[in-house]
Parts: sequence; C-alpha cells; structure tokens
Amino acid sequence: MSKRIFIAGLFHETHTFVDETTCLADFTIRRGDEMLHSEGDSSPLGGVLEFAKKQNWEVVPSIDYRCVPSGTVEDEVLEAWWKDILAAWQPDCDAIYLVLHGAMTAKTIRDVEGEMLARIRNLVGEQMPIFGVYDLHANFSSAMAENANCLVAYRENPHVDARKTAVRAAELLAKSFETAKPKMHLRQANILLPPTGCGTDDEPMHSLESAARSMEGGDIWCVNIAAGFAFGDTYETGLSFQVVTTGSAELAELNLNRLEKISERLKKHGRGNDKPLESVMLKLGEPVDGVTILVESADNIGGGAPGDCTACLRALIDHKIDNSAVCINDPKAVKSLRDFKLGAKIKLMVGGNGSCLDPGPVELEVELLSRSGGHFELEDKQSHLASMIGDFVDMGDCAIVRHGGITILLTSQKTAPFDLGQWRSQGVEPAKLNVIVVKAAVAHRRCYDPITTRSFWVDTPGPCSSNLKRFSYKYLKREMWPLQEND
Repeated sequence: MSKRIFIAGLFHETHTFVDETTCLADFTIRRGDEMLHSEGDSSPLGGVLEFAKKQNWEVVPSIDYRCVPSGTVEDEVLEAWWKDILAAWQPDCDAIYLVLHGAMTAKTIRDVEGEMLARIRNLVGEQMPIFGVYDLHANFSSAMAENANCLVAYRENPHVDARKTAVRAAELLAKSFETAKPKMHLRQANILLPPTGCGTDDEPMHSLESAARSMEGGDIWCVNIAAGFAFGDTYETGLSFQVVTTGSAELAELNLNRLEKISERLKKHGRGNDKPLESVMLKLGEPVDGVTILVESADNIGGGAPGDCTACLRALIDHKIDNSAVCINDPKAVKSLRDFKLGAKIKLMVGGNGSCLDPGPVELEVELLSRSGGHFELEDKQSHLASMIGDFVDMGDCAIVRHGGITILLTSQKTAPFDLGQWRSQGVEPAKLNVIVVKAAVAHRRCYDPITTRSFWVDTPGPCSSNLKRFSYKYLKREMWPLQEND
C-alpha cells in the first residue's frame, strides 16, 4: 500500500546580533501544490519529492517557508507557519518529513525548530514517524531530539550534499516502514565554532565527520555532526552530535563520548584565522599569476551580515588595487543610478548602511557600465545556494560601476557569493580579475577555489567576525570555549 507523506519546510539561519529583524514579508512562501514545482531542482525539497515519486508515495504538500540568513525573526512568522500546518494537516498520513535549517530564532522563542517539532508531536501523537533533513550549521536542541525520530544533517561544508542528504533522510524513512522507528540521542559540546572554523576539509570538522561515518551501520542508522551557528544567541547554541539508532542508549553514549573527545582535542583548529587587513594588503603588491581572494568573513552574507560593509572596498581604493572587484548589496545606490545613461560619470554613495559596526558609506566617482534585472541560473547545481533556493537566483535590480581599477557589482537583494554565475551573468569574467573580495566564510570555496591562486581571510569590522569574544551572549546555558579562554 502506498504511503502518504506530509511534507513541510521551515528554513532560516538567524543572526541574533544584527540590527535588523526578519518579518513574514521577507520569506518566500510556497503552499500546497506550489511546493511540487521544486521537484527535480537542486534543493533538499526537490530531492525528497523526487525520491517520493520513485517510491510511489503519495505526497501531501503543506507549506514551505524560506528566507536568506538575516536577523531575529518576528513571532508572526512562526504563528503563520503553524497556522498553515494546521490547515494542511491530514490525520491519515503515514509520516511527516521536514526540510529544516535548525538555527532559527524568534523574538520570544529562541529554539524555533524545537518548539515547532514539539507542537507537531503533540498534534500527531507518539506513533507518527517524524523524519527530515537539516543544515550542518544547526544549533541542535534537546527538544528537536526528543520530538523527531530521525533528522539527518548535511555532511559537507560547503554544502554540496544538501539535496543528497534530503534523499538519505527519505531513504531512512522508507527503512523505518519495514523495520522500526529509531530514536535520536544528543550530546552538546561546550564549544562554539565561528563559521570560518566549520569547513569539513579542515579540523575539527574533518575528523569529526570521518569518525561519524565509521560509526554508522547495523543498529546505528545515522550519526550527525552539527557545527552550530555561533551568531545565534540561544540556550542551545554550539557544536553538537546526534546518534540515530534503534539500538541501546548505552551504544549511543559510547559513540557520543568518542565524538566529544575528538572535539576537545581538535577544537583549537576551529577558531578561525582572520589576518589584519592592512598586513594582507601589503602582500598584494607581490605579483602572482591568477586570482587573489580577500575573504571578508565579518560581512559574510551566508551568515546573516548585510553584505555592504566597506572595509575591503576602502582598502582596494587606498592601495589602488587594479583589476579588482567587490560585490556590495546596496539597493539605494542601484535605485539612484536608474535614470543615468551607460557610460555616465556619477558621484555615488556606496555601502555602509547595514551595520552599526561599519564606518559608513564611501563616496566615489564612478562610471556606470551596466544595469540588469539580476536573475541568473546556478552554474553549479551543487552550489551552497542550491540548498537555500534551488536552481535560480534573483539578486534584484543590479548595476555595475567602476572606480579607477575597481569593478563594483551593486545588488538590491543580498546574494551569497557561492556561484560564479553571479559575476558572469553581469558580463564580468571572475577568472580574469586580479583580486576579488568575497563576503563569505567557507561556502564560497566550492566555486572560487578552482580559479584562485591564493586566498586571505581578513579581519574587518562586521557582525560575522570570527573573534566570538566580540559578541555579548545572554542565553548560552553553559560555559563555552573559546569565550571563557584566557588570551
């Protein structure tokens, strides 16, 4: 008999230290059959829909809310999502499948996914299987573990495996129909990793993920490493591990102990290694063949920063770096260019509006090179962007301007720099540039490393600094490294 699977999505990574808040209008919302349009695309939802079709499952699509990383979420979003869930719920379903992020925080509910899972469990009862997929950067909570049978984390950062992981979680759901429902066992480490310390090619994540894979098999269905999202100030924030098993609690504890020991031994490798900007700029005078990347991690768009901080732009100007480029999210600047002809020379205020940590806008004499609608298709369908939005990107209205030897891409919607189509869609070939500023932490490496000769992570003012001691945490439930570490 065909199974009926209720599918829902709630995806937001919340930066609680930025000034902005995130309201209902900021979310892309798909209801009912609108969700089916994702079938075949590169998103996690696309993956589970395709798997369900192959299994001849009857899908009951309910609601899918998605938003790019940004500030604390207004409570109205949660209540609207829950209202949509109640409206769509059908009691004759055989299971629930959720596409989550895992680091969503609202004004009055710090652990959004835990709260929503508790509500769902109360709605459907203890016997209903609840499975799903979530982002590696989740702040995984005890409520999430208690109210779900099996949530599976991405295993790679950059997140090239988001869709694959969604399918893996669906495969485990299919397995549960033939055997038994598993249970999630959680261990939270006393460790905060900045996003720059969460790459799975680097320590400690590399060894943790390798150990997790060696543990899987038999009664252990899945072992997750949740790196955490350090810019979400919650009770549950931080690195954690989950063992999903039909075996004993003792078996789970043995493996969780092993993971905790590895994390303690290797945690210092995950603190981030951002260098003073000025010292890096002096190195740019040394000639190299190929592209140099300045990683402005404190303005990491994928971590919720505004994408308009000006430290690296100012450095390019001050050091007269020729054939360089930077993308700045500045809808006001784009709008101000609307009535000028291409080739016009204009005085323009650029960036510096999104963070109180930034010194403010830079006034530049620029030449207007192009304007566009800002739409492009991902060149790499395993891009980190695919895990958030699928195959197509909308940067909003865009403009390309030039100041001296610096090319500036101005966008109207924050767009994480995870696909080179961002530049090529605007007529700029990134491989031919000398220096590119990338407002990211790790996820850009998937597309930029193949064209890069050298990369420098630089320390600049901004809300996503790798130095976590710059943030005033209020809600952490335990002492956390490196916040308690003496310098």
